[in-house]
Amino acid sequence: MPFQIVRNDITKMNTDVVVNAANSALRMGSGVCGAVFNAAGVDALTEECQKTGHCDVGAAVITGGYNLCRYIIHTVGPVWKGGFSGEKEKLASCYKNVLECAYEVGAESIAIPLISSGVYGYPKDKAMKVAVETIAASDYLTEMDIYLVLFDKAAVTQGNKYSKVQEFINDNYIYEAPYARRRIEDIEQSIVFSECCCMSAPTIAEMLTEIDESFSEALLRMIDEKGLKDSDVYKKANIDRKLFSKIRNNKYYSPRKNTVIAFAIALELSLEDTNAFLSKAGYVLSHSNKADIIIEYYIKEKIYDIFEINETLFEFDQPLLGV
Repeated sequence: MPFQIVRNDITKMNTDVVVNAANSALRMGSGVCGAVFNAAGVDALTEECQKTGHCDVGAAVITGGYNLCRYIIHTVGPVWKGGFSGEKEKLASCYKNVLECAYEVGAESIAIPLISSGVYGYPKDKAMKVAVETIAASDYLTEMDIYLVLFDKAAVTQGNKYSKVQEFINDNYIYEAPYARRRIEDIEQSIVFSECCCMSAPTIAEMLTEIDESFSEALLRMIDEKGLKDSDVYKKANIDRKLFSKIRNNKYYSPRKNTVIAFAIALELSLEDTNAFLSKAGYVLSHSNKADIIIEYYIKEKIYDIFEINETLFEFDQPLLGV
């Protein structure tokens, strides 16, 4: 998957590249910087950093990864000064430069911390917004697996940002204990079946002749009908192009539910059309599933930014789209 937000210790990520939130002197510091130096090997990494000598704010330099990974890319984020000293532009430059460096060395995966959000004082909600927007707009989004690594949930707690989503969940969530009750539709179907049990059941061959178009066929048809390019759709869906190729080449490809929803978001489908599309793969949005309610909220609000949706899903500890 091209881009996802994860909660982890960045030194535990199994990626080709790990990004260090460095200082301009490239010396071992505290927080992420100290953890990266310790995991890579302090002596070896310090020696190489001393040879490099310096890194400007917003820039990036690359060293060996030693005991940690293939490469470490060091970037220096801005110190927060109220937002009136070009902090946003400098922070965005950090993400752009580390992705470019990683691409140039042929990295297939990269782990990036929430830069400047620690001792440099950049407000976490604003830092998160810059990170997600910059990575999502990157030309390298489909070229490698990109992980924005947050150490704890507090890193993305953003005041009342999710209050409307929480209210929507509260109004719509239905807890259904396993086997505690059956849906009315299921009961009605049972009644209809019992009334018609004397009728001869259709053969498997007869049922197969009535099969609707597959998920793959429906996806490709809608892309064509909307006049879109495949690459625009799988990038907007945050889907790896290799996975899209599998879907395109296999009429009977069986996707995961989150993959189907990701494509529905990319195609900007209505709620009704999203459920119809999900049914092609045997799924449906349910009010007994919090993630589904969050998806429904964004579709009803006509917000089709998958990265914003994934931020919210992450905040509520739900599976991300496209994963």
